[in-house]
Amino acid sequence: MSQKKILVTGAAGFIAFHLVKSLMELNHKVVGIDNINNYYDTKLKYDRLNEVGIEKTKIKWHQEVSSIVYPNFSFVKMNLEDSNELIKLCEKEQFDYIVHLAAQAGVRYSIENPSVYIQSNLVGFGNVLEVSRIFKIKHLIYASSSSVYGMNKKIPFSIIDNVDYPISLYAATKKANELMAHTYSHLYQIPSTGLRFFTVYGPWGRPDMAYFNFSENIFKNKEILVYNNGKMKRDFTFISDIIEGILEVINTIPNYHEIQNHGVSSSLAPFRILNLGNNKPVGLLDFINALEKALGKNAIIKFAEVQKGDVLETWADLSLTQKEINYNPRVEINQGLVFFANWFKTYYKDEIEK
Repeated sequence: MSQKKILVTGAAGFIAFHLVKSLMELNHKVVGIDNINNYYDTKLKYDRLNEVGIEKTKIKWHQEVSSIVYPNFSFVKMNLEDSNELIKLCEKEQFDYIVHLAAQAGVRYSIENPSVYIQSNLVGFGNVLEVSRIFKIKHLIYASSSSVYGMNKKIPFSIIDNVDYPISLYAATKKANELMAHTYSHLYQIPSTGLRFFTVYGPWGRPDMAYFNFSENIFKNKEILVYNNGKMKRDFTFISDIIEGILEVINTIPNYHEIQNHGVSSSLAPFRILNLGNNKPVGLLDFINALEKALGKNAIIKFAEVQKGDVLETWADLSLTQKEINYNPRVEINQGLVFFANWFKTYYKDEIEK
């Protein structure tokens, strides 16, 4: 992969942090941005940034901070909703590529605080599209979600499936992002790739996700809430497989080719949507069992009814993804949870030993 100048949004977040590390190992020039909001523990976000050489004490709004670990990485704290600051940064840096991973995440939180999602996921993404247009970005890669499949009954989920019925506002904003990106690709010839991630997990993960919350409660001898009596499946995808997929996508720019939807409608645009999953759904109770073994401690389980906005099963059809890029997820769930558990027990060592 030849050296590229890349803007990575959401750089203090789980996936973007791992991506930055991989891009640094490949010697690309990267600027990361993030507003470091308090949706979950900001200490974890600052600690991720510290791992890539960004010192917390030097972080100020709208000021670029250079990494003390990686000469090719710098960081700016900013809101994507602030279009003026985003334009200033892009004008200064003249990026070749944008990898947009910033978003207000979480299905359940979107039920409680819908307005936050509209600002971050719609207004913020609109600003990313605008700088992609203004500065003629060579390839825009952005995070979508398996949540867009919503009420779909057909399994596994394919990118040619209809996704018109999301069941959470979070999913609706991700579907909207795909539509917005297609319009910009069509009107302004901006090559774009949307990535539908399937339940990404691993070291430095998000505390709002079930496996992370389960681990915390297991060590605190607290009950873990298992919704729908455990009758759920997820296509858990380890972080390293996701990062390998993103790196492949960065280097394979979509061309103008016909995109067909059920033979009813089609488009000619440098645009595509890809699933990034594991293609091996795991039952929730099997997952908990594997997590218990990895942590070396048993869970206290409390069953509960299904939550609003929850999809009962996810399963990524990777056939079309593998036609576009070299993507073959390799990490099995038992192995991945051991990697996560080892990190978790080290990072939270002091709390666990109390």
